[in-house]
Amino acid sequence: MSETVGPTILRPGVTLYLVRHGETDWNREARYQGQRDIPLNDAGRAQARRNGQALREVTRQYPAIGFVSSPLSRAVETMRIMREELGLDPNQFVLDDQLRELNYGHWEGLLASELPSVDPEGLAEKARDPYRWRPRGGESYQDLQDRVVRWLATLERNSIAVTHGGVGRVARGAVLGLSPSETPFLESPQDRILVLTADGADWL
Repeated sequence: MSETVGPTILRPGVTLYLVRHGETDWNREARYQGQRDIPLNDAGRAQARRNGQALREVTRQYPAIGFVSSPLSRAVETMRIMREELGLDPNQFVLDDQLRELNYGHWEGLLASELPSVDPEGLAEKARDPYRWRPRGGESYQDLQDRVVRWLATLERNSIAVTHGGVGRVARGAVLGLSPSETPFLESPQDRILVLTADGADWL
């Protein structure tokens, strides 16, 4: 089901296929990853294969489409698996540091279930303003959205990007013009592809 657009973020005529990396053990455990370099697990590799298969018609229709990935290994491995599924050289894509996940600072490596005892003050601050709250040494969702919007504005051709849950949320929030209170809570599945255009968003 498509969603209507907010302020113009993407150039008219450009389509972005935004893929979240496949599952990791830390995803499964509900452990904050942020910019820690955690590898895919077997379920994540299966999700990457599924997403590669889902993009076959896209790459047939747009043979000159661009491929770009976050430099974190879980995104890089996802991209390589997808390209293999597409019959393409698994190593021919661009890395872009702007596509890294939200930096969770001092929360990285912690289980969500540990936070009430480890950092109750931070948890309470985050609950009051989840968009602007910034972990110690990390980024807020607002910081992340500013970073990703700058990247979106540089896209000049249709592209497939492999990135992270937070990046997908803020990209979707920006393109649709959603309120800051909504953006941090948007769904970010690892077995579906977010399709963004200047006209709105859909899923593949």
